[in-house]
Amino acid sequence: MKRIVAWGVAASLLGYAGYGAAQQAQSISAADKKAGAAAHPQLLQEFGGAFPGATANYVTGVGRKIAVQSGLANSQSEFTITLLNSPVNNAFAIPGGYVYTTRALVGLMNDEAELASVLGHEVGHVAARHSAKRQEAQQRNSILGALLGLGLGAIAGDSGLGQLLQQGAGQAAQLMTLRYSRKQEYEADDLGIRYLYSAGYDTLASSTMLASLAAQTTLDARDQGGEARNLPEWASTHPDPAGRVVRARQKAQAMGGTGRIRNRDAFLNAVDGLLYGDDPHQGVVDGRTFRHPDLRIAFTVPQGFALSNGSDAVSISGSGGQAQFSGGKLGGSLAAYIDGVYRQLGGQGSVGNVQTTQINGVDTAYAVTRAQTKQGQVDVGVIAYSMGNGSAYHFVTIAPAGRGLGPFQPMVQSFSRLSPAQAAAIHPRRIDVVTVKAGDTVQSLSQRMAYDTLKQERFLTINGLDAGARLAPGQRVKLIVWG
Repeated sequence: MKRIVAWGVAASLLGYAGYGAAQQAQSISAADKKAGAAAHPQLLQEFGGAFPGATANYVTGVGRKIAVQSGLANSQSEFTITLLNSPVNNAFAIPGGYVYTTRALVGLMNDEAELASVLGHEVGHVAARHSAKRQEAQQRNSILGALLGLGLGAIAGDSGLGQLLQQGAGQAAQLMTLRYSRKQEYEADDLGIRYLYSAGYDTLASSTMLASLAAQTTLDARDQGGEARNLPEWASTHPDPAGRVVRARQKAQAMGGTGRIRNRDAFLNAVDGLLYGDDPHQGVVDGRTFRHPDLRIAFTVPQGFALSNGSDAVSISGSGGQAQFSGGKLGGSLAAYIDGVYRQLGGQGSVGNVQTTQINGVDTAYAVTRAQTKQGQVDVGVIAYSMGNGSAYHFVTIAPAGRGLGPFQPMVQSFSRLSPAQAAAIHPRRIDVVTVKAGDTVQSLSQRMAYDTLKQERFLTINGLDAGARLAPGQRVKLIVWG
């Protein structure tokens, strides 16, 4: 969460014009350009904004080179390639020539050919018109998706809430990477490998990238005890990466083009110093605790719940309920603020029974109301905090009926201000490309990783190395260090 924002989803439904076969298209249609241009700024907002600098310029160059192989347009300049400032592994493309990858996913790559393989795969989805063929969008892990999944129809008797959520969640889903069928994934893999071949890259890059992605997925799940906060979206929306490694390797070998351009050194030069993990300006997740040094706030979620830090909000999910944290301008009293949140959710506002208190020295107000769902009733709570500077923050919680705040009571009580010293102590992580020296080993270099746990496993994964790998002097590898 990078700043104070009003509750809601800023998204517009993207219309997909039909594409013919990838090699038949000669230019991107005016309708697709218009739709893509309208969606682009909203996608930037959703995914942390564009990440600037030399790395972004490098990604743009590689992206245009591989995208033009699709035949969607003859000119590389027709494509807008964006490096997103997001700590979540993700990549996607939308009609209109817009292609995206996050800096997290770029950090997992180990050469230029792997970068080209990911971007080519996403362009392949567009070229094959997969987005237009999907029948059902997977909802994001947020309170909107949670409410929609519950079939929420009313808060305080207002049946307009369900319609609002369906519109908002549906629009956002159309703009993001969503679940494709296995057949569509295979088709995009095959197209991506074809684009690699046409551009002169090593066609095995797709399989090595998928192998790294599978390893990262396993590591994330292990790190979070099965509830990975940063389970790669590129994994969850592109199912079974491990199962696709062998198939991608076989396709590459059958097509030929193995052993060609990888451009490892150029890639490592481009990512050296790249921000890795959470951007402190958007807040940092450390285990179950969220801290924002710029806003100087912090809170801790209950055991067994996962945190997901988005651009505008923090989502909390677990088997006992769902919640989301956001903020906005206070404008008046906390009671009026709470009413405004309920109205933005689609309720009538004026819920009444707003209670006031103080939590860790912060003026606080809260209210809980009952909502009817297709599966039964739930309790929806809004807890708001006044920061004394005209701004406020709030949680929206969903718990079983009769539970009130339910499992989120400790989380609500944990909200606090950070002291200047606490805020100043929060530092980012960055990629540091180093050259292996005589005597360096996986074990010794792993100790320099800026983590308290799983140091060696993280080192192996981010470098695409297998367990038992040996390093050679002169070899270049990536470390994650405090920056």
